[in-house]
Amino acid sequence: MAAPRVGPGSVIDGYQIDSQIHKGGMATIWAIKTGPDETPLIMKVPRLAEGEDPAAIVGFEMEQMILPRLTGPHVPRFVASGDFRTLPYIVMEWIQGKSLHTRLPDLPLPPEEVADIGARVAVALDALHRQQVVHLDVKPSNVMVRPTGEMALIDFGLSHHLQLPDLLDEEFRLPYGTAPYMAPEQVLGERSEPRSDLFALGSLMYFFVTGTRPFGDPQSLKGLKKRLWRDPEPPRDLRPECPPWLQEIILRCLEVNPENRHPTAAQLALDLRTPAQVPLTARAERKGQDGFITAFKRRMEVDSILTVKKGPAAGDAPIIMVAVDFTTTGEPAANAMRAMIRQLMGAMPRARLACVNVLKLRRIGLDTTLDDEGEHKHLQRLIELRHWARPLELPEGAVTFHVLEATSPADAILDYARSNHIDHIVMGARERSTMRSLLGSVSGEVAAEAPCTVSVVRARAEED
Repeated sequence: MAAPRVGPGSVIDGYQIDSQIHKGGMATIWAIKTGPDETPLIMKVPRLAEGEDPAAIVGFEMEQMILPRLTGPHVPRFVASGDFRTLPYIVMEWIQGKSLHTRLPDLPLPPEEVADIGARVAVALDALHRQQVVHLDVKPSNVMVRPTGEMALIDFGLSHHLQLPDLLDEEFRLPYGTAPYMAPEQVLGERSEPRSDLFALGSLMYFFVTGTRPFGDPQSLKGLKKRLWRDPEPPRDLRPECPPWLQEIILRCLEVNPENRHPTAAQLALDLRTPAQVPLTARAERKGQDGFITAFKRRMEVDSILTVKKGPAAGDAPIIMVAVDFTTTGEPAANAMRAMIRQLMGAMPRARLACVNVLKLRRIGLDTTLDDEGEHKHLQRLIELRHWARPLELPEGAVTFHVLEATSPADAILDYARSNHIDHIVMGARERSTMRSLLGSVSGEVAAEAPCTVSVVRARAEED
């Protein structure tokens, strides 16, 4: 049976083709006619003509398997797919927005904007990794910006679902990806490492802040392997406006060994959103590339430098949030909360702790920034949070501190948990009172609405 012709006006399984909107190396994208109140749709059809790259077919099979399993705003919504025996295709949501590729003429971008873009892409990657998928082709043209500002990842032809067969790995020996963004382990054929996507995002941020790709655009396997032993020029050498904290984050993403990058995309996003609390190492002030002798030694020892291990799942490197209320939590309850945190952090050494306090604002009237003693309220709360966490004796970089200002403490805690992909919230139980009985407790509201596990801790001496 001959495959149906695809072109403007043709109807494929009830979908009427409107126009061609893109023709890439592996597939052609067509707009589908939809009603004014319907979700805009596109049809992706692989290129199957004589002489086309056979990886295009295998990659399309992978995308047909992966996309239906993905949900959320950070991916296009899957609608339907066609059979290879007649016509292979994927019908999906047409994301209304522009890709990051449209920003290339504006490069280099302000460092603060690069950090904001990086944080939003990291959130999208975290959502993808939690669904057991490594993208493996993160680049500007594969990142769409929705009208809401959320980033959506597209094109899963090179991706790997950790619970599905990897057809590309089974059928081909050469690494697949986009040269400027491929992680060292990906160059060597490793396709199951989520932190490969963090390397690609680091390359993207480097490019956006300097206007230069960190490893150029090599077109040979030998050129790709150079990134295993040759470090990129530090971003601040090319763009002095790049702050040390952003260079620290970017160069950490570009570490050859995945073990030296951020454990998860969620932790990377948190660093990009809290620059003042990023612990600076020698990376932050690095100047110039390493000398020839150092690079040559690294080239000779590359097998020991690059240790490809199974990357940590989000559950092995969670972000734990402790909501500290100085007005209602006494020292016995605080000690109980610290004991809970020690237990959680001890079981998961890669975990990050976010200490949060809500500075409650009045619903009516103006709030002052100073307290009755003339101290700055926000700064004072940060100092108190650091003092509260000191007995935990956590290393620098394992804990951050945040003061939120809101009229509703419960809403502020929930918003923070959602926007930062918090995995576990620890709170102290408020003492029993008439007002609590009538109005309910903050911990009760949070526990009822939280997107994650909530532990409400009460000191042993208190009654339930």
